[in-house]
Amino acid sequence: MADLKPSPASLRPLSPHLQIYKPMLTMMMSIVHRITGAALYFGTLLLAWWLLAAASGPTAYGKFQWAMESLVGQLVLFGYTWALIHHMLGGIRHLIWDTGRGFGPVEREWLALANLIGSIGLTLLLWIVGLLVTGGAS
Repeated sequence: MADLKPSPASLRPLSPHLQIYKPMLTMMMSIVHRITGAALYFGTLLLAWWLLAAASGPTAYGKFQWAMESLVGQLVLFGYTWALIHHMLGGIRHLIWDTGRGFGPVEREWLALANLIGSIGLTLLLWIVGLLVTGGAS
């Protein structure tokens, strides 16, 4: 019978991964920052569609406007607005870190929480002001 000794590779410890680490706010914000970056990449297609529709005439622009005024369109625009603001605030947080500040445990958590609360608050504020200026939803 063959010798069934474990190989040296199987004796090494596993590298830490998401199932080992306790989820922390800063870790979650890092993941969300990457997701919002990807969302902005695809959301830029909305901007391109808007510009092409505006340049193509009233019929094309009417189709774009109809799509964006639908419930799904409004949710997509709201999500895009939040992703844009969240990603921007995350960039400011990284800029603060680039100065060598904000690396203490309390500061890291405070910056991550400010990023989250700030992005939600600014998104709501922007949409409320936008709805008030335009006369509300049509």
